[in-house]
Amino acid sequence: MFLERVALYEQLEESRQSKVLVYATSDKRGMETQIAEDTTEYFIEHLDKIGVVKKITLVLHTSGGSTLAAWNIVNLIRQFCDDFEIIVPVKARSAGTLMCLAANRIVMTKQATLGPIDPSVNTPLNPHIEGAGPLARMPVSVEAIKGFLELAKKELNIRDDKALASVFLSLSEKVHPLALGEVYRAISQIQMLAEKLLRNQISDEDKIKRIVAFLCSESGSHDYTINRREARNSLGLNIETPDYALYECIRSIYQDIKTELDLGMAFDPNSMLAKNSNTNYCIRRGLVESLAGKTDAFITQGTLTRIVVPNNPHQSVINDQRTFEGWKHYE
Repeated sequence: MFLERVALYEQLEESRQSKVLVYATSDKRGMETQIAEDTTEYFIEHLDKIGVVKKITLVLHTSGGSTLAAWNIVNLIRQFCDDFEIIVPVKARSAGTLMCLAANRIVMTKQATLGPIDPSVNTPLNPHIEGAGPLARMPVSVEAIKGFLELAKKELNIRDDKALASVFLSLSEKVHPLALGEVYRAISQIQMLAEKLLRNQISDEDKIKRIVAFLCSESGSHDYTINRREARNSLGLNIETPDYALYECIRSIYQDIKTELDLGMAFDPNSMLAKNSNTNYCIRRGLVESLAGKTDAFITQGTLTRIVVPNNPHQSVINDQRTFEGWKHYE
C-alpha cells in the first residue's frame, strides 16, 4: 500500500534529485487495465500539488492503451519540468513505450522491456466477434493488416495490379473500408507522435526516423519485446542502467505495487467464491501516486453470486454484479 511505499519514494527522490510520480496499470488476467484518457485529470491533480520543478521522475508499469492518452500525459508532465525521466521496473509496452520516447532518458532494470508502438484500431465498424454480444468488435491491428498485404506481395509473389486489387477487395469484405482507412490514419499518426517525442532525447533526424520505423513496423509482431541492451545499442535510445542501490529501490517499489494490484494472478470468480454462495470483492486495477498527491486508484467493486441451474443441482453459474468501477482518491 501507499504508506509502505512512502519511504521508498522519498529514497528515490533523494537519489534522483527529482519529484517522483508513479503510474501503474494492471495486467491481471480478467481485469486488464489500459492507459486511458480519464487518467489525465488525476495527473493534473498530482502535478498541481507538485508544482513546476526542475526534474520529474515517472515510474511506469503498463502493457499499453490509448495512444492519444499517452501523448497527452507526457506532454502534460513536460509542462511542469525541464528534465523528465522514466523508470521502467518491468515493462512499458505499446503506448507505454511511446511515453518513454518523451523522456530525456529511460532508466531500465535488467528485466525491463519496451515494445512496438503499432496501434490497434477499435471502431464500431470493426469485424464482429462471433459468439459474443452484438456490440462486441474485434480490434484491428495495424501490423495484422500490413502483414496480410505483405504476405500477398512477398510470400505469394502476387505482382499483378488486378490480382492485388482482388486481394484488397477480399480484405475489405472482412474489414470495413472505413476501418481500413482508420488503420492508415493510425499508422501516420503514431509515426508523427513518436518523431515529435523522440526529439526530447535525440537530435539526429535520420536516427529518429530509423527508430520510429523499427518501433512501428520493422519489429514484426506486437508482442515483440525490447530489452535494455537492444534499446540502447541497436535502437540508440538514451538508456541508463541503475546501480545496485537504485535497482533495489526500484525493485522494492514494483514488488509492493505488484502485491497491491495482484499482478500475475487471474481474476477467478470460482476460486474467490470457494464454497460460499456469494462474496463481495474490490480490486485495484490502476494507480497514480506521488508524495504530494497521495494515491488515486482505479478500482472495480462487485458481488459474485453462485446460482444453481434449475432442475440441475450439480450445475451452477456465477453472476458478477458490478457495483462500482472508477477512480477513488486515498490519503
